[in-house]
Amino acid sequence: MLSRTADHLYWMARYTERAENTARMLDVNVQTAMMPQSAAAAEKGWRAMLGISELNAAFDDKYGLLTAKDVLDFMVRDPQNPSSITSCLTQARENARAVRGTLTTEVWETQNTTWLDMQNRLSGKQLERDPSQFFEWVKYRSHLSRGVTIGTMLKDEAFYFIRLGTFLERADNTARILDVKFHSATEDASENEDNEIDFYYWAAILRSVSAFEIYRKVYRDVISPERVAELLMLRPDMPRSLLACMEEVVANLKNIRNDVSADTERFAGRLHAELTFNTIDEILAGGLHDYLTQFLERIYELGNRVSRDFLVPLAA
Repeated sequence: MLSRTADHLYWMARYTERAENTARMLDVNVQTAMMPQSAAAAEKGWRAMLGISELNAAFDDKYGLLTAKDVLDFMVRDPQNPSSITSCLTQARENARAVRGTLTTEVWETQNTTWLDMQNRLSGKQLERDPSQFFEWVKYRSHLSRGVTIGTMLKDEAFYFIRLGTFLERADNTARILDVKFHSATEDASENEDNEIDFYYWAAILRSVSAFEIYRKVYRDVISPERVAELLMLRPDMPRSLLACMEEVVANLKNIRNDVSADTERFAGRLHAELTFNTIDEILAGGLHDYLTQFLERIYELGNRVSRDFLVPLAA
């Protein structure tokens, strides 16, 4: 496969997944903002949301004073923000358009219809009327895109590059959500002893990654931060866990391997092995924030290695 074609497929998948993840993060913030809390606590929640995507500085340059309305506008509509839902779905559609001949008709039409429908929904003020409904629509369109890809694409290199992009992006995002939210929760624990608020906080985080029902099925107990971390990091049967994502990354790298990709496969394999054989107690003892920071650095490095070995070379 031509490297440029692979590049478009890979980034089509990453941008689609990123739009969904942004919608998930915004939705959980909208939900938690409805809980009783001070103005400072509410602002801290929105700051954490921007911090997950490393966008605090960009937001402050544009708006200065933080309001929930401006954060939503920045993270949903702003075409100058490369992580906004509008930017992500636009880039996903443009990458799909560049390789229409490689995609099935259903996959292309799903991407194109999503982009067109987004314009209508935003111009129709759905975000202002019911932001949660808009975020559910974004998640649904991402689910549809993955389902149509699995259901109609030949399982060849094109399919494997799409899957690789999806799970690299998902691993990165799950780690970011867990790092920022866990850090924020532990900081607030000494200030807030309300168990009911604590429950809704962690339940909202689980719902942001479609893990609330899974948590109940696996643990059948009260929600604890340690078990949330274990579920989102080390459970291979949890679809958005770091381990599940790395299993998919390793498998798809194997399916597209070439003459220069052995080192990249080994790099991914080591990261997968660490997650496989680690325990949550060992990770927490060494510091969750430090572990996740290192994981994010290695996921970034893995993405660079994939670009070097398979895709259009990164600019120097």
